[in-house]
Amino acid sequence: MKRHLVIFARAPQFGRVKRRLAREVGAAEAMRFYRMTLDRQIATLSRDPRWTVWLFVTPDKETGHATWRGTVPPGRVRPQGHGDLGQRMLLPFRTLPAGPVVLVGSDIPAMRPIHIARAFRLLGRHDLIFGPASDGGFWLVGSRRSRPMPHGMFANVRWSSAQTLTDARAHLPAAISVGEADTLDDVDTADDLRRFRARRTAPAA
Repeated sequence: MKRHLVIFARAPQFGRVKRRLAREVGAAEAMRFYRMTLDRQIATLSRDPRWTVWLFVTPDKETGHATWRGTVPPGRVRPQGHGDLGQRMLLPFRTLPAGPVVLVGSDIPAMRPIHIARAFRLLGRHDLIFGPASDGGFWLVGSRRSRPMPHGMFANVRWSSAQTLTDARAHLPAAISVGEADTLDDVDTADDLRRFRARRTAPAA
């Protein structure tokens, strides 16, 4: 079966992306960082033949945005739809063609194809996988889709909190095998951005 990689993305509109980061570094710098990360992520991951890339985007009317035009075929750019984050995240798992699905965010600057390949390998042994973040959230969720998604998946999750991953796993049935992918982080604050840039420029050991 085909492997499906879903990138959950917000159209890069000034003042509407990375708002927490923007409060500390300014809207222009936050926009520049987000656009750079998103462009690289789409370009790098969409070239890899090991999976098919799909974009699920918000706002829904931005499926034709210039950012993804020419990198992902129009038929593989879809709206996220309505509801809270959990409800919108479930949509690709319920609607894409048969095969395992891995869903990632669009602002994970350290993410590389090797992390995605490892995640798909984990789905050979587990029903569900999560990629934890050090702040208590998660940057990746995947499903082998050999059975329907668990009832109540992502219900009552305290999003953007230290309890996000714990909440997401709390009500999963005991029969569901859950694996853990690499730990990666997004960039939400000025300190996060400084740490990312320091790691990127640090000399190799």
